[in-house]
Amino acid sequence: MCLAIPAEILEIEDGFATCKVGEGDTTVQANIMLLDEEVTLGDYIIIHAGFALRRLDPKEAQETLQILRDMVELLGGENYQHEML
Repeated sequence: MCLAIPAEILEIEDGFATCKVGEGDTTVQANIMLLDEEVTLGDYIIIHAGFALRRLDPKEAQETLQILRDMVELLGGENYQHEML
């Protein structure tokens, strides 16, 4: 199962964004060339299968991340957290 996740843009170069996922040090690369709007450093995007699908409002991104954290906690905590967030 694939899950689209919110991530904060840390760096943009050549159509790709380096993004931070959650509060940890985990980063992912996302192709931003499919977006129909400009994104800048600090913006949140939703990523699925390596592609940015759309820009997110920061409040919406934080709410979504909290829901994912809550799901991880319900599923048993730390073992799942490293896989999802």
